[in-house]
Amino acid sequence: MSLQPLLAAPSPIPWHAFAAFAASAIGATQLVLPKGTPRHRIAGYVWAALMLVIAVSSFWIHQIRLIGPFSPIHLLSILVLVTVPLAVWHAHNHRVAKHRKVMISLYVFALVGAGIFTLLPSRVMHDVVFGVARAGP
Repeated sequence: MSLQPLLAAPSPIPWHAFAAFAASAIGATQLVLPKGTPRHRIAGYVWAALMLVIAVSSFWIHQIRLIGPFSPIHLLSILVLVTVPLAVWHAHNHRVAKHRKVMISLYVFALVGAGIFTLLPSRVMHDVVFGVARAGP
């Protein structure tokens, strides 16, 4: 495992990936620690901001082009841009069950699920995790 392929990737791929790493860690912490605390609220705002950074930055990543410069994963980015503010709104309005459902769904599908697809061959994260295949002696 080497971060070199990620650090050498064109912008915005590195900061998109580092935001996703941070959101994954914060999100996992949010899932296991007590809810409704000031720490939960602050970490939640940071997580929401990171998710928005990840979604917005994805529109400048075009490694897979199926519909013009975009791929189906960009539909997920649109969904994130809608559902993150919705989840925050649910929390502000004390709709805890809806807030929990949206946040867990975002974590599972938008971070973990989408993250798995970054491990496909020819993707930068595949090279980071599995190494770049090199021909030679």
